[in-house]
Amino acid sequence: MRLALATILAGLVTFAPPQADPRAVGVLTGSVVDAGNTAVVGATVQLRSGARVERTAASDARGEFRFDKLLPGSYDIVVNQPGFVPLTTTVAIAAGKPASVRLTLTAAGAAAPEARQELAREALKSVPAGRGGGVGKAIYRMPEPFNTEAYDKIDENRFRRVADDPLSTFSIDVDTASYANVRRFLNDGALPPADAVRVEELINYFRFDYGDRNGDAPFAVATEVTTCPWNPRHKLALIGLQAARMPESKTPPRNLVFLLDVSGSMTPPDKLPLVKTAMKMLVDTLTPADRVAIVVYAGASGLVLPSTPGNRKPEIQRAIAELRPGGSTNGAAGIQLAYEIAGRAFVKGAINRVILATDGDFNVGVTNQGDLIRLIEEKRERGIFLSVLGVGTGNLKDSTMEKLADRGNGNYSYLDSLHEARRVLIAEAGATLATVAKDVKIQVEFNPRTVGAYKLIGYENRVLAHQDFNDDRKDAGEIGAGHTVTALYEIVPPGEAIEGGRIDPLKYQDRSQPNGAATSGELMTVKLRYKQPDGDASRLLSRAVPDRVGPLTPNSGFASAVAEFGMLLRRSEFRGGATWASAIELARKYRGSDPDGYRAEFVRLVELASALDPAAAGDDRER
Repeated sequence: MRLALATILAGLVTFAPPQADPRAVGVLTGSVVDAGNTAVVGATVQLRSGARVERTAASDARGEFRFDKLLPGSYDIVVNQPGFVPLTTTVAIAAGKPASVRLTLTAAGAAAPEARQELAREALKSVPAGRGGGVGKAIYRMPEPFNTEAYDKIDENRFRRVADDPLSTFSIDVDTASYANVRRFLNDGALPPADAVRVEELINYFRFDYGDRNGDAPFAVATEVTTCPWNPRHKLALIGLQAARMPESKTPPRNLVFLLDVSGSMTPPDKLPLVKTAMKMLVDTLTPADRVAIVVYAGASGLVLPSTPGNRKPEIQRAIAELRPGGSTNGAAGIQLAYEIAGRAFVKGAINRVILATDGDFNVGVTNQGDLIRLIEEKRERGIFLSVLGVGTGNLKDSTMEKLADRGNGNYSYLDSLHEARRVLIAEAGATLATVAKDVKIQVEFNPRTVGAYKLIGYENRVLAHQDFNDDRKDAGEIGAGHTVTALYEIVPPGEAIEGGRIDPLKYQDRSQPNGAATSGELMTVKLRYKQPDGDASRLLSRAVPDRVGPLTPNSGFASAVAEFGMLLRRSEFRGGATWASAIELARKYRGSDPDGYRAEFVRLVELASALDPAAAGDDRER
């Protein structure tokens, strides 16, 4: 957000070449592209001298990288990017002469069909954890002896008849943990468990263009109706929200308390060491008006750094550098201390937030999750929100972390790489930390004359009772500055067969008959309720959506591609004609603006999933 990735990495790399006459050293610039000549963003580029890693960088948004002040000699360049075959080449650096290289990566999915899955695995054996690479030293995954990762069971939403239930009510969701976690599985050469795939979080990982603000509301509302790509007999309705962007100059001061799990389970490089590097990045963006504190918990909780102004960066950096893992986990005691520190430094109108970084392994201390959640809910009412950063593999407690963030009016993100850490804590800090509306709920009423049945895609753990929509005591989701939220409904026209079985006719009453409003030509009415960040009373927005089918757009087209991807990963019974090939085609056709390369990366992930899916070829033949 405030510093380019290349600048951050350059500031953190510990290699310091000796002072030398500029004419006695060389410069290496380069670019990383795929076979289609498209820039590869976030590739890890290492410059090696024998077995020694001299420099590490990541390709920027243009796929470019640069190494300055290189001593003359021969170097190996090693490039790793998930979804591609690792590339190694040699370059000669001469004194006073710039050198330039263009590195073309081969996609793992481009190999022969019988070799694709094995090649995908081999290509990832030496890849750092995710897209961003290491700092000075690559971050490698370490095998763990047991896998105790925990995911809540997802009972997928089913089609509901409008005659039985014309209303659909749910809370928005801006978490992105599921997408990064799915990416981690795929980059490690495995398909994710079905319950790790929350389709709404896959879709909401991406930013869409839904226009400007709607009057005095803190976000704009957009709707689209199109033909459903995976079932042409059905319609697809999109509801999009876009929060107002917040200029850096208007970002409120940050009162942050990092609550860090330093238990023994956090030892691997993709856990506490990754969190420490991410925090060092964040420190570089602090202003004198910001404050940061660090609380740790293991066998006991403790205050490592009291609330410290952001202009005392060396002091904060020293506290981060001295963090060491060890001990068992007492997360409840740590949370209590973190909230206490945040409360002492509380600033009205500021971003007052506890940021919990953990693999979620709460295994010692208070085990009553109800008491823990009540504490988090009490603090959120006082204006101190909780965000959660999940890390690591093997014992990730996804379900616990999601619940804590939801109850704390915060976000749940999973850090599979340094690049993702930068995205969450720096590039999208406004959307992640600065809340512009809270308790945002959506209620859709479907017109029985134009809709036979409907299905909400995803949001299974966000569904609300219909009466909760008007109940301001009911907690719901938050939306941050610049954030977008997307929801999709698959709609069955009247008279079409409805998947999911039939219900016998009622004996004692007839179904209610449509009234005059049903002849309006509307498909549905979308209502939203939200509160100001420090408010207690909700405000209502309402929009009627006409029954008019338009073409796919970069918004609905790309969202459809991600939805197909999620349904295929879940092996959803409602995936219809979706295939990996169709998801790739949709994503490529409706990729739209992609300044950070996330959408191009998505295409590569779909290709990788297809390579890893033993049923992919059979699906393509059947459909």
